[in-house]
Amino acid sequence: MSEKILLSPFVSNEFSLPNRFVMAPLTRQRAAKGFVLNEMHALYYAQRASAGLIISEASQISPKGMGYPNTPGIYSKQQIEGWKLVTHAVHQAGGQIYCQLWHVGRHSHPLLQQDGGLPVAPSAIAESGHVTTQKGKMEAVVPHPLSKAEITETINDYRQAALNAIEAGFDGVEIHGANGYLIEQFLNDSSNKREDEYGGSVENKSRFGLEVTEAVCDAIGSHHTGIRLSPSGTNFSVQNINPVETFEYLIDKLNAFKLAYLHLIEPVKSSLNQLPQYLKVVTPHFREIFKGTLITSAGYDFASAEKVVADGYADLVAFGKLFISNPDLPERYAANASLNDWDINTFYGGNETGYSDYPFLNKNIEP
Repeated sequence: MSEKILLSPFVSNEFSLPNRFVMAPLTRQRAAKGFVLNEMHALYYAQRASAGLIISEASQISPKGMGYPNTPGIYSKQQIEGWKLVTHAVHQAGGQIYCQLWHVGRHSHPLLQQDGGLPVAPSAIAESGHVTTQKGKMEAVVPHPLSKAEITETINDYRQAALNAIEAGFDGVEIHGANGYLIEQFLNDSSNKREDEYGGSVENKSRFGLEVTEAVCDAIGSHHTGIRLSPSGTNFSVQNINPVETFEYLIDKLNAFKLAYLHLIEPVKSSLNQLPQYLKVVTPHFREIFKGTLITSAGYDFASAEKVVADGYADLVAFGKLFISNPDLPERYAANASLNDWDINTFYGGNETGYSDYPFLNKNIEP
């Protein structure tokens, strides 16, 4: 393909981006004491500032929202100060960065909870499998079902986290509504058995996610707010009886907010082999419903990314592992250069190795 659409600028009411590369949110589990980031993290993000847009690693909105060791937060003063190092470095390098707001819901464990209590969820239903803690893999526990008052408190945590992100210098936030975490737990029948206004019908199951979106938009403006969804996601044993109807309703309702973008995750096809109710490809289907900027992600190489944009199904494409190992990914694409291989053994935890030490095609950004 001679014309490289991914290298073309993208302009909307919310963005003026130099290219259509998005750095996907990537959990790296390298936060320091207090779940705070520092100069090492600032260098890592600044190295990747040639992306049109960076979406930060998921950041818990409260201590209750934590589901893995050493992930950063966006709820304390110290965390805000740490993120300021990151956003300043990215902006100095000419980039733009959004903060992904995260609450894992039931995908947690008392060992990860500040008070040693149970994780929270829509209903008292444990996920299948194990949770990673600082003491290794632990069997998932039955979570505490959120009361209506606790739902309101959690929505307020999202609102405050969005304000904290703007204080920290982020250009906006992405609400994490995907991958089997709290918002998606409300959306799915296997994890939500509530009989109040937050459960049962498609409208009720969507209520929590829409109320979170409304709270964040009210706090920082819809033009600074995106949301990530996985309409065919089955992470951590969430399942939906009517996933297409559920997400058609939710995404149609999201149009009213005039968000900065909708970020969709394509499913892992093998996980849907026995689940015929799920779409095997989601982006083209929901492009017909969502009226704003659309980011697509998961499993793209350069050729498939070019095609999805050329076909009009997406405006921007998010890359994950390719950005881990190639900090200058757009430059390499422009030059038809070879790519660095990633080291899966250094994805989670550790130090600079496999984090900020991948080579550049030309000159490295140094500390």
